[in-house]
Amino acid sequence: MKVCIYGAGAIGGWVGSGLAQAGCSVSMVARGATLDALQLHGLRLRAGNHVTSQAVASSDTPADFGVQDLVVLAVKAPSLPEVARQIAPLLGPQTLVLTAMNGVPWWFLHGFGGALAGTRLTSVDPDGTLAGALPVQRIVGGVVHASCSVDEPGQVCHHFGNKLILGEPSGEKTGRVQQLAALLEKSGFKVAVSDQIQKDIWYKLWGNMTVNPISALTGATTDLIMNDELVRGFISQVMLEAKEIGARIGIPIEQQPEDRHQITRQLGAFKTSMLQDVESGKALELDALVTVVKELGQLTGVATPFTDALLGLARLKARVRGLY
Repeated sequence: MKVCIYGAGAIGGWVGSGLAQAGCSVSMVARGATLDALQLHGLRLRAGNHVTSQAVASSDTPADFGVQDLVVLAVKAPSLPEVARQIAPLLGPQTLVLTAMNGVPWWFLHGFGGALAGTRLTSVDPDGTLAGALPVQRIVGGVVHASCSVDEPGQVCHHFGNKLILGEPSGEKTGRVQQLAALLEKSGFKVAVSDQIQKDIWYKLWGNMTVNPISALTGATTDLIMNDELVRGFISQVMLEAKEIGARIGIPIEQQPEDRHQITRQLGAFKTSMLQDVESGKALELDALVTVVKELGQLTGVATPFTDALLGLARLKARVRGLY
């Protein structure tokens, strides 16, 4: 099976390594020092003290790889417009695109949403470019529950977690999603097929739409954020706004914010991906995590004053640093 990993960062490297070990013909779109390292050393994955290396094809030009059976999108949301401009040579009539990304994707309201079904979310796809280049018919949604980081260019460290949740935007348990789940299980991942992947996306967002931007604002790890009573209370108010939005579009969350805080506390002194991006000078994916919640609040008639405050502060911080 020909698989292209679009985005050779932490999650892309982790998924790509597993697929390569399972016998797939893996290629990776990368650039700069990462591309150099992949071509010199292969794709390296460290788990504990054990490092494996897989030979993969790599290039900064997707057209070098030709049509794929599967494309795994593992980029941050700000990179998606560039992906949309370059991805066409990878896509044949039957090519699947698995989105393994944080935040709300451009196809989120396709397949569900009641009165909002089919609505384009302008905060994540302002002019419809993503929907045009990557139509929902190609998409299998993915939610990653794993912690990985980049040790150095071309080498990924897997810390903990091994779960991938897959689902068709329509919620159907199609043959193609079952086959993809089987492939990923063969590759060593724990896989679940969801009958409403949007709910799984929303539940993950419910935690990281707050802790990520607050860590970017403050430089704090998750333990410090959770231990500050005032900050934790503010986070809870943002989460209650998102909880109400979810209920109105058909993805209710049964838990209360404090229930989710207990899960976050288990991460310990964890440095979020957005804080890592601030420290690395990379663009912040605020729109897919926070701006889109504000937009969904407007679409559903839910007031979002706490979400708006969080967005305004985090966006200003990012703009001052040239990261938004």
